[in-house]
Amino acid sequence: MANVLVSTENLPYADWLEWRKKGIGGSDASVVCGINRYKSPVELWMEKTDQLQPQEAGESAYWGTILEAVVREEFTKRTGLEVCLVKQLLQSEEHPFMLANLDGVCDHPDYGTCIFEAKTATAYKAGEWEDSIPDEYYLQIQHYMAVTGYQGAYIAVLIGGNTFKWRFVERDEELIATLIRLEADFWHHVEDLTPPPLDGSDASAKFLAEQFPTSVPQSHIDLPANAADLFRQYDAACEQLETATEQKQQVENLLKQMMGDNEVGVAGERIITWKSVTQERLDTKTLKSEHPTLYQKYANKTSYRRFSIKVAG
Repeated sequence: MANVLVSTENLPYADWLEWRKKGIGGSDASVVCGINRYKSPVELWMEKTDQLQPQEAGESAYWGTILEAVVREEFTKRTGLEVCLVKQLLQSEEHPFMLANLDGVCDHPDYGTCIFEAKTATAYKAGEWEDSIPDEYYLQIQHYMAVTGYQGAYIAVLIGGNTFKWRFVERDEELIATLIRLEADFWHHVEDLTPPPLDGSDASAKFLAEQFPTSVPQSHIDLPANAADLFRQYDAACEQLETATEQKQQVENLLKQMMGDNEVGVAGERIITWKSVTQERLDTKTLKSEHPTLYQKYANKTSYRRFSIKVAG
């Protein structure tokens, strides 16, 4: 089901990054599907087409790599299953654009050879592992099963440095079919050098802000004809948002009326709180007026691009 694209044993990190550009890896699956919180499909497309350098691995990624052996050993200790390392970058025979860099494999009594994936997570993400696994990791191991043909995967995680969990996940044929379709479409964009459409994610908004941080003063552009359709979509979304916001405020007002001066209200399994909160805020206007030198010393200037749509005239 899978070919060995390259051995990763003693492979320099820079070379490994180059090999990953030859296809879509497991960690790319959530980006292609548009659910990644940190990277947009367009940003991934720019990396795959050599228009943008991949971000350097941060502190959390570094410690995740260091602690991988600890997670693996603890998994073996708790399950009795030995994990064999896979020091190879694998490529799907049927869909060559799909790649897999496995942490390891182990044997399941019913499913045979299965994938092993090690993760680390901070304590504040513990809730994401309470009854399931985060969506981006679920997609990752399903992607790996699509590449290898394996029927199951173990995923183990060390949370906050002191909580260990592991789960077994079966192959999901329906999800894999969707993954293959979405990844094939994305890879067509890579091969044709045409960018995929931007979505409404925070990752896409962040990408645009980073790509175009400042505007050219007095610059002007005539937008293409299809901008008119986007204006209609924008107006409709604003109208829906305004209606939903008003409805939400009405419900909130009615509930507040029911509560009166009580701080907590209970209705079935729902608990409402309407507490008095006292805050202290710096009066920057007065500070600037009465102590301008001190204000200038500590003033923090930020820059961003404000987006607005209005009718010309």
